[in-house]
Amino acid sequence: MTLTSDIEKKLWDAADQLWTNSTLRPDEYSTPVLALIFLKYADHKFAVVEEELKGGSSRRRKRAASKDDFLAKGVLFVPEEARFQTLLDLPEGADMGKHVNDAMKAIERENTELKDVLPKTFGKFETSTLASLLKTFGTIPMDADGDVFGRIYEYFLGNFAPRTLQKGGEFFTPVSVVKLIAEVLEPFHGRILDPACGSGGMFVQSARFVSEHKKNPSDEISVHGIEKMTQTIRLTKMNLAVHGLAGDIREANTYYEDPHECAGRFDYVMANPPFNQNAVDKERIKDDKGRFPFGMPKPDNANYLWIQLFYSALNDKGRAGFVMANSASDAGGSEREIRKKLVETGGVDVIITLSSNFFYTVTLPATLWFFDKGKQKTKRRDKVLFIDARNIFWQIDRAHREFTPDQIEYIANIVRLYRGEKPEDLHGGEKLLNEAFPKQKYVDVAGLCKLASVDEIDGHGWSFNPGRYVGTSHELLPDEESKERRKELAGELAQLEDEGRVLFERISQTLEELNRG
Repeated sequence: MTLTSDIEKKLWDAADQLWTNSTLRPDEYSTPVLALIFLKYADHKFAVVEEELKGGSSRRRKRAASKDDFLAKGVLFVPEEARFQTLLDLPEGADMGKHVNDAMKAIERENTELKDVLPKTFGKFETSTLASLLKTFGTIPMDADGDVFGRIYEYFLGNFAPRTLQKGGEFFTPVSVVKLIAEVLEPFHGRILDPACGSGGMFVQSARFVSEHKKNPSDEISVHGIEKMTQTIRLTKMNLAVHGLAGDIREANTYYEDPHECAGRFDYVMANPPFNQNAVDKERIKDDKGRFPFGMPKPDNANYLWIQLFYSALNDKGRAGFVMANSASDAGGSEREIRKKLVETGGVDVIITLSSNFFYTVTLPATLWFFDKGKQKTKRRDKVLFIDARNIFWQIDRAHREFTPDQIEYIANIVRLYRGEKPEDLHGGEKLLNEAFPKQKYVDVAGLCKLASVDEIDGHGWSFNPGRYVGTSHELLPDEESKERRKELAGELAQLEDEGRVLFERISQTLEELNRG
């Protein structure tokens, strides 16, 4: 079955009411609640295969289905004490927390790939709250497919993101942004790396892209991730499992460790790294030319370390797509020099600026960067496509925006025209494309897109800011949109002024310390 339009919201609202008055912090209940969704999914898949096995060959019907029979079907083995109905049938007064903890332990015991992944902290929940949560998730229809559970998991993950106050790339990237990255990258087949994989959303949307194009993700792609937070790795592995995926996820600090021996190995790299991190010990990595081929950036900022990690991990036909702080697009000095070197390789493919308010913890606009080493030997080598998508969004509420499916397809189709590929129309994006490109051929559109040469990029100081290239549209915004845009710009200016004051104070303090020394 497919989801009704509001089933995720109904489930969230029901669960939200239960912990509104809870004594638990969001970071204490978020992972256990997601684990209950995971348990329901695992139980559902197990039940489906169990019915298949019962209706199998006469020889199999003479014996009970074994654990190996289930594993051979690619599903987790769920012992009786971990079955969802077993938990729902517990008598009143039972120690619910202990029974759910035991269920998680039983699943880990029978499925070694989940060892130490599932939470066993359900004893912190009030018995009544836990029982009500189980009943709430028990309402997910038994004829639901894997994608239904995946969407519910994503919905809960997205709603937990602002509550747990995690920074940009460490936890959750909005689904519509990840879908756009996948649509532009087109990960049809190969090895995918996310060296800052958070909850695994990049892998999930890559698999969804493959499925939409009538292929089996398990046959077409393999996923490899790096994440430094143990708790987040648990979310990742549950997220992959609830979407029917398996992956090689390693716990490591990507700056200093290279568990996948990444250089030159991957067909695709997708990531949303933490923005503007400082205090990376560059002395430890300055001689690693394999991963940092363009040298160390001088500022105490890791953006250009991440950018080099993404580029260097690609094989000679590989593509990368990642989220980057807007400030990186015009950064000067050694960072400008790295942009220059990147452009001169011929591997920079597309740069897309997003509107503000797409991310939970970053209100300012972000930029998507795309590399394609395969274009280095094509006529597109010395061209870069700049797209200004700041006016393309759907306003969810006053503080949040996202892309609609047709908007994602529209932007990706602009890229396809530039690459000489046939546009797609799986989500209604063809209508938007026809309005801007009636001849189905790429052309520069004022205020939207510009195909820039290396000389033009050089003339703009090697800037990766699409606004410098696309110009402005001659169409005037309606009054309400104009007012909203002015408010948005005023808010961005206020935040930049605040950041400037903080920076000024830091510089003044440093100078005072130097003078005293």
